[in-house]
Amino acid sequence: MERIVPVSDLRSYNQTLSDVKPGSEVVLTKNGHAKYVVSDFDEYQRMKATLSLFTEIQKGVQSIENEPTLSLSELRNRKKIKK
Repeated sequence: MERIVPVSDLRSYNQTLSDVKPGSEVVLTKNGHAKYVVSDFDEYQRMKATLSLFTEIQKGVQSIENEPTLSLSELRNRKKIKK
């Protein structure tokens, strides 16, 4: 669960950072609007990996939509030729 605090609370950053745990980010606000997120590093790495995976999946979806596809028999024929 995220905790929302004003960025000015970083003056006492030890208390703010103690609330950062996997799955529990701290959202820092500036002038009443969310501006920054402080997250556990492992959680950040997982988020980046997930985003990268979704990006690759989206590339595959776009490829299917924009490029000609092969029937199963065409694929089998290509596989035989490449051996």
